[in-house]
Amino acid sequence: MKIEQIYTGCLAQGAYYITSNGEAAIIDPLRETQPYMERLQKDGVKLKYIFETHFHADFVSGHLDLCKKTGAPIVYGPSAKPEFEFISAKDGEVFTVGKVKIKVLHTPGHTMESTCFLLIDENGKDHALFSGDTLFLGDVGRPDLAQKAASMTQDELAGLLYDSLNNKIMPLADDVIVYPAHGAGSACGKNMMKETVDTLGNQKKMNYALNQPNKEEFVKAVTDGLLPPPGYFGSNVAMNKKGIESFETVLNNGMRALSPVAFEAAAETTDAIVLDTRDAAEFAKGFIPRSINIGINGDFAPWVGALIKDVKQSILLVTELGMEEETVTRLSRVGFDNVIGHLQGSFASWKQAGKEIDTVNRITAAQFAKEVDVKADTVIDARRESEYRAEHVEESYNKPLDQINGWFAEMNDEKPFYIHCAGGYRSMIAASILKSRGVHNFKEIEGGFKAIAEAGVAKTDFVCQSKLRKHK
Repeated sequence: MKIEQIYTGCLAQGAYYITSNGEAAIIDPLRETQPYMERLQKDGVKLKYIFETHFHADFVSGHLDLCKKTGAPIVYGPSAKPEFEFISAKDGEVFTVGKVKIKVLHTPGHTMESTCFLLIDENGKDHALFSGDTLFLGDVGRPDLAQKAASMTQDELAGLLYDSLNNKIMPLADDVIVYPAHGAGSACGKNMMKETVDTLGNQKKMNYALNQPNKEEFVKAVTDGLLPPPGYFGSNVAMNKKGIESFETVLNNGMRALSPVAFEAAAETTDAIVLDTRDAAEFAKGFIPRSINIGINGDFAPWVGALIKDVKQSILLVTELGMEEETVTRLSRVGFDNVIGHLQGSFASWKQAGKEIDTVNRITAAQFAKEVDVKADTVIDARRESEYRAEHVEESYNKPLDQINGWFAEMNDEKPFYIHCAGGYRSMIAASILKSRGVHNFKEIEGGFKAIAEAGVAKTDFVCQSKLRKHK
């Protein structure tokens, strides 16, 4: 028996590859299937089942492409009703893969169809729990994503989750290994650990959600402090239910290389967004006017989903040379399939063609420290509220990046302002969006709050974020 966790850091997502005696199972596969096909071929095994823990909201699964390529059936737990052929597993049903067994544990609460899969080894011992979004390390799945579909409130879903955890998971042995679908950084929970594997026994001890005295307190704890889900979540659920374009087709479309002339024509004659995925420092020095910067070397896919939202939006890409395929792949993972091409030769070709360019007025934290008057100047902090509350520049205003569409009602381009985040990634995204909407009278601060704090700018006293959560 072999278990491999295939973890994708940019999505904080874990897929699982299990083999035993010439057969294999894959749980919650990502959109691109080639890595799984290569594993199957290398190991000389046949894929017997594709297990889905639920209809994912934060990424588009590769279940359909895998099914078409291998013939392996797709398995969902009870109450799932996708619009394609699948196996509807019963609670407690057991599937055999080689010499091991996989038992279905229906655990509604995160969503109604949420299901965990318990791996039983060759000796009949409970070995590992693939817990999907039901149980994370340090947290449990948020119970607010399926309210409309389930015709239930988030409190009612949280109550179902409490029952699922206590009736199906807590009775399992402490040495059972927990393999969750997500880790820290995912929007599917609020308090996840950075580790991606743990024992159930340790989770029983330290997971706040598993240590509530009763259902009422559990509901309060897991629903407290939930931020609104990213705007693309609903679209991803629909794509996972209804079916999608093959990944290969999406990739071929996105890999169309367009000359500066053709790229400019496409931008002017379509409703495409020009998405520039270069690093913030490079973007600041020059970019195509009205393009949006979301750097590939960061929380790229989640920010694309949160800010662009409409997965059907057509996109024209500007990437670093050689990063075109990787960028199209990452976009496809969150359902943004309508990439109509990329700029051939990256931004350098645009500049060499003599096309119009724009820049961001980016200054160092040291320069900011020299010229800012915190009592008189406007400083915008684009970090999350919890980050701002922990410590911030005195007299600054907190405007989280994910709420940027609400900024413009309060914007006055006649009055200059400064903008920063934690390290410069989010503030450059904000700067690009501001400039695309006609707001130009600002300076963005390189290095963000970390650099600002080191430069000696007046700031509030630090308050530990865990204390903020505790006393919220």
